[in-house]
Amino acid sequence: MRSFTLASCIAALSSLACAELNLSEPLLSKQVLPSTFTPPQVFKNTNLVRTTNLDKAYPRETINVIIENIDSKPQSEYYLPFDASLLSKVGGFEVRDKKAADKGTFKVQVVGFDAESSTEFYRIHLPEALAPGAQQTISISYAVLSALQPVPAQLGQTEKQYVQYTFSAYAPSAYLTEKQRTKVKFPNTDVPDYTTLPAELNDEKKADPQKQGSTFTYGLYNNVSAGAQQPVSVRYEFTKPITHATLLERDLEVSHWGGNLASEERYWLVNQGAGLKNQFSRVEWQRQLYMNPPTFALKGLNLPLAPGAVDPYFTDDIGNVSTSKFRAGSKEALLELKPRYPLFGTWKYSFRVGWNADLSLYLRKLSTADTYVLKVPFLEGPRAGEGISYARVSLRVILPEGAENVRFSTTVPIVDNSTSLHKTFMDTLGRTTLTLTAINLSDEFRDRDLFVTYDYPWMAGYRKPLVIAMGIFAVFAVTWVLGSIDTSIGKKKTV
Repeated sequence: MRSFTLASCIAALSSLACAELNLSEPLLSKQVLPSTFTPPQVFKNTNLVRTTNLDKAYPRETINVIIENIDSKPQSEYYLPFDASLLSKVGGFEVRDKKAADKGTFKVQVVGFDAESSTEFYRIHLPEALAPGAQQTISISYAVLSALQPVPAQLGQTEKQYVQYTFSAYAPSAYLTEKQRTKVKFPNTDVPDYTTLPAELNDEKKADPQKQGSTFTYGLYNNVSAGAQQPVSVRYEFTKPITHATLLERDLEVSHWGGNLASEERYWLVNQGAGLKNQFSRVEWQRQLYMNPPTFALKGLNLPLAPGAVDPYFTDDIGNVSTSKFRAGSKEALLELKPRYPLFGTWKYSFRVGWNADLSLYLRKLSTADTYVLKVPFLEGPRAGEGISYARVSLRVILPEGAENVRFSTTVPIVDNSTSLHKTFMDTLGRTTLTLTAINLSDEFRDRDLFVTYDYPWMAGYRKPLVIAMGIFAVFAVTWVLGSIDTSIGKKKTV
């Protein structure tokens, strides 16, 4: 449901003043620390369980860990190390209190040794400093984009696809870990290749991994030192497209006069799966469409829309794409997109979609002054069982001309934000535009809300009609003046 109460608007407005997303440094602008820096050994991990979920086109990592302050003073900064090459693929990094997840996420910051360092850190700020000897259970979750490697890299058009994922059996940690396990969940039981570890490493003297259905377990491991790694690799069947958007540009245009919210999204997609070993066969593809077996090619996308969405369109670089269907519904509308051609591994496709919606479902006016609150999803996009990842998302919220004092709040990690003017038809000064940028997102961030609060004086709403009226009057005045000028040659005859 897109509508929301006035109370939620006021709550969102009050939180904007202290929203750190607006004030924090962009995530890409990491803080550079001295080359001699090492995370202070003020914590230890008493128990850690890491879950690696491989059922989507991007691995999802969840680390549940009990941390303990072993220092003599309260501590509030916890570090998590990553290799620099891996950090650039990490997205959706969030930390919560495992026992109080409803309190929201912790503030995080990227830091590193120096510009050439191979190790970088996420610095996690605990909401409250942990007293000496005290413990806290935190949950760290993130996705690793572009991490699956198809093996073999080329396949026949109807073959199964296998992908390989390489990681460490030890969870990344800057501190001593007393006990830890790593669980790997596969989408099926077809796992032909995986790394085995000797029983001597396991505290229970069991050879790793231990299998139970489609789940492999590495560990129990005791007293794992800070920064320790144990590389392992798994290769499993994943006959699905690995859909990745290198760029998504999303525009939301607010019109008070028309009572309309116009949305447009521009996608640059690539299938990161295996490429074709031979030339594409149209006959074989038509047979596949009839039999409908699993395939690693992207055949289509389903884009759920809010109820009340109207006037959808689907175009690409050539023009309108007629192979689309729009299904309206009372709970959810659905726009079914079918590209002009199937996307096999390494194939690319760019397109745009758009639609209109009733602005009253998204906008509320506060009782105080001329302040408005806009509540919209930060990311909508297609919904697919295998998931979709986004390397970069650029969102523009185009507000009415004359909007001022723009603020925003969202739980999506933002790396950059700016406010500018966007000039369109019949504008005078230009429309106030809020631009937000996020990187390394996944479709799990779909429908996360973005609150935009702005002031819109009533006189600003009449600026354009007044300018148009004055323009028309000026045209008539100039026409009358020009028409009254005597342009004849010679003296004017008198009667």
